[in-house]
Amino acid sequence: QVRLEQSGGGLVQPGGSLTLSCAPSRLTLDNYSIGWFRQAPGKEREGVAYINRWDDRVTYSDSVKGRFAISRDNTKSAVNLQMDSLKPEDTGVYYCAAAAGSPDWNDPTEYDNWGPGTQVTVSS
Repeated sequence: QVRLEQSGGGLVQPGGSLTLSCAPSRLTLDNYSIGWFRQAPGKEREGVAYINRWDDRVTYSDSVKGRFAISRDNTKSAVNLQMDSLKPEDTGVYYCAAAAGSPDWNDPTEYDNWGPGTQVTVSS
């Protein structure tokens, strides 16, 4: 088990950028696969980005491909989600999640550890 802390998020205009960060309260995330999920009001939680623990292979949902980038910040043992060209439909609560193995990346039930969530609002 690892406790995850999140930072970033907030209000941004369409076309703007935000960076979300996910860091462990202790130890390291190097031994975990990390997924970023989001949940809009009235909708199910959906996976948007993923980085594998074995080879740092990344995967994105079609809705964010080319606009979002997930990466490991090894200095801080954090995983960041850079979000560019934001759209109103990107609005929601964003969660990071950690799995010790190689989960079905966009299935929330395969992750054991979750961050508290952070609100992202894209609006003019």
